[in-house]
Amino acid sequence: SKLTNLGHLEMTWRSRVHFHPLLVRILHKSRLRYYGKPEKTTDMPYQAYFEVADGSGMMSMVLWSSLCPEWYNSMKVGTVLLLEKYAIKDSYPFKTQPTPGDSQMKRFATIEISLNDRNPPTKISIIPEEMVKPEWGLPEVKYRFITRSDLDDLPHNYSCDVIGLVTFVGRAERARKRDHCEDFWLYRWAHAIDGTSDQPFILELFATSQPDVFERIHPMTYLVCTQMRVVRDLSENPSSTVYLTTSNESQIFITGWHKGQPYTKDTKVKNFIQWTKSQSEADQIKKTIIGGYYPFPRPPDSFSDY
Repeated sequence: SKLTNLGHLEMTWRSRVHFHPLLVRILHKSRLRYYGKPEKTTDMPYQAYFEVADGSGMMSMVLWSSLCPEWYNSMKVGTVLLLEKYAIKDSYPFKTQPTPGDSQMKRFATIEISLNDRNPPTKISIIPEEMVKPEWGLPEVKYRFITRSDLDDLPHNYSCDVIGLVTFVGRAERARKRDHCEDFWLYRWAHAIDGTSDQPFILELFATSQPDVFERIHPMTYLVCTQMRVVRDLSENPSSTVYLTTSNESQIFITGWHKGQPYTKDTKVKNFIQWTKSQSEADQIKKTIIGGYYPFPRPPDSFSDY
């Protein structure tokens, strides 16, 4: 069929009602958002953002309502989609923006693709990777993996991806989303090492839309976390340690979930796998810990400092 591309859509969308099909690859995926309220009667109040790209650049795509339970788990980072009968809207200005792995990629930020079950009902097709042709010009998924030795030089809020061997995982804890509200964030702390430093990555892992992975993080698993943000205490406390926290677009993978993921081709991931082959599993198991309360960032040494 006749295809269009994202660059052409941005230039012509106001003058059209119907759009030609789009062929895009998913580069980023947000957590699933529930926006239901007691006074509203929406059947399926769900929404998820994706960043999709073709040869012309990258654009946001929003999955709405009943399409979320139907398609969210099938739409993975790296998946190629054929979209038909979609809508184009002005983009929502307050959404989070993931950091692209390819800094040269053009971003179309003024509009977004809207996929809904009506007005019009979108047709979504997933193209198997073995059927994707090079002449379609779809970009590959690129990452920003760092090692633990890189971390000390990175600024606050820097976006990166990490891989490591889990040596500690804490119990799940809850924090209120806002003061005096009934909604909570669920999170847990983890440590992971990659052989490039004596220090581990300290990871604050909020529950993403991957409960099966979040609940199964345990010592000695290979943990990959994407779209993490560097957190540095910019106040006067020099004893605080730098750590990484999840963002809205973070994805978490553990042993058993790595097969077929695009990051398996990354050089730093391959280097990490080589390092693990040189390690004694029995020695590493002795250093691992699971559960318990993990007070972090640590309070100052004396009460007067506090």
